[in-house]
Amino acid sequence: METPRIDVLVPTCGRPAALAVTLTAIAAQDYPELRIVVSDQTVGASALGAPEVVAVLRYLRARGRQVETWRHLPRRGMAEQRAFLLSQAHAPYCLFVDDDVILEPDLVSRLHGLLVRQGCGFAGSAVHGLSYLGQERPAQEQVSFWEDRVEPETVLPGGNAWARHHLHSAANLFHLQRRLGVPPDRPRAYRVAWVGGCVLFDTARLRAAGGFDFWPALPPEHCGEDVLAQLRVMARFGGCGMLPSGAYHMELPTTLREREVDAPRVLPVDGGSASCGAAAQASYPDRSHTGQIPVRTAATEVRP
Repeated sequence: METPRIDVLVPTCGRPAALAVTLTAIAAQDYPELRIVVSDQTVGASALGAPEVVAVLRYLRARGRQVETWRHLPRRGMAEQRAFLLSQAHAPYCLFVDDDVILEPDLVSRLHGLLVRQGCGFAGSAVHGLSYLGQERPAQEQVSFWEDRVEPETVLPGGNAWARHHLHSAANLFHLQRRLGVPPDRPRAYRVAWVGGCVLFDTARLRAAGGFDFWPALPPEHCGEDVLAQLRVMARFGGCGMLPSGAYHMELPTTLREREVDAPRVLPVDGGSASCGAAAQASYPDRSHTGQIPVRTAATEVRP
């Protein structure tokens, strides 16, 4: 059976060392068909030109991985950044990975297998914060597994299901998966409010739910754009978390310092649509006219 390609979409800004670590973890994945797209919004010297990033990009290409690197400026907010990345996706599945996440080598394979088996809109690997290993929070380690197929459900900020997000705080999920001992080769799907940092989408379903095309309705300084997109996908197609996870947070300071505008609290969860989902693709019909400049660094000039 042919292995479908997965487009790995990595937004980055001002974190060359962290980006190099994340790309190295992506390079180590055992999933064979990956295409990696990096969109850099670093103002000034590009993170893509940093020696540590250039070295990993060379390594990826030498190993036969497809890589595209972009400068995407000016910054219009994370929702627009993610909309741009989604517009570059051509594969049936797309994995959004933040630039400060470490992945276990079999994570993409396991996520893909879970998403295919469940037939839902997304499956995510919540990130572990290992600096909190010494903290036990049993009250926040509650989990609700999907015993059958993942089904669509509407999760709203402040609703009963919203409290599920506590499972993904600190090292709660890490403690839970150790205690339950679920084997990695038979991961289980569980109910989520959302998953941060590492989420595999069915690309067509993400677009059908509107993708990130709500970005013009938000000021450049906002947060929660990934949450809103997941909530909209979950309401139409369902979504789940994967246990055990296999993603680890580097716990760096956030690059989004202004967080007063939280997307799922200011925009409707049921606002996605197929027509909206096509908007980002239409917004970048000809890359030469959009200001999206393919980066020409030493790394991008190296070919396998």
